[in-house]
Amino acid sequence: MTDTGTKPAVAIGADHAGYPLKAALAEALVAMGHPVLDMGTDGAASVDYPDFAHAVCRAVAGGRARFGVLVCGTGIGMSIAANRHAAIRCALAHDATGARLGRAHNDANVLALGARMTGVEPALDALRAFLATPYEGGRHDRRLAKLSPALEPVR
Repeated sequence: MTDTGTKPAVAIGADHAGYPLKAALAEALVAMGHPVLDMGTDGAASVDYPDFAHAVCRAVAGGRARFGVLVCGTGIGMSIAANRHAAIRCALAHDATGARLGRAHNDANVLALGARMTGVEPALDALRAFLATPYEGGRHDRRLAKLSPALEPVR
């Protein structure tokens, strides 16, 4: 496969608490040249975070997006919902270091952020680190293999 310079698609979703941060992250993704699949929500009305986590994870698992980004108040609920999907490894991060290590050591394909825990600039730094970091493989392969059989797909 030849690299054409095209940036990978990113699916993004949030609940009502994460909506403002999601909007800033989506704008940054577009500015970086990534196609964005916005899976909602689109405002401050109360919604259930699992609905948006599942939509993003289905887009990633189904190949419509290479990566996913989820935002709720703390990032905890989104990361729990995302990690119910067998093809997803969601890393909850509060800064660029956590996001980088989630990719490098865990081959995370979804990043969860907490809008009430992380400001816009640290979240943008985390997003950039997540997208720029390759999986290291090696000793981490053995560990990831131990996770895969334990997860059941979410329907």
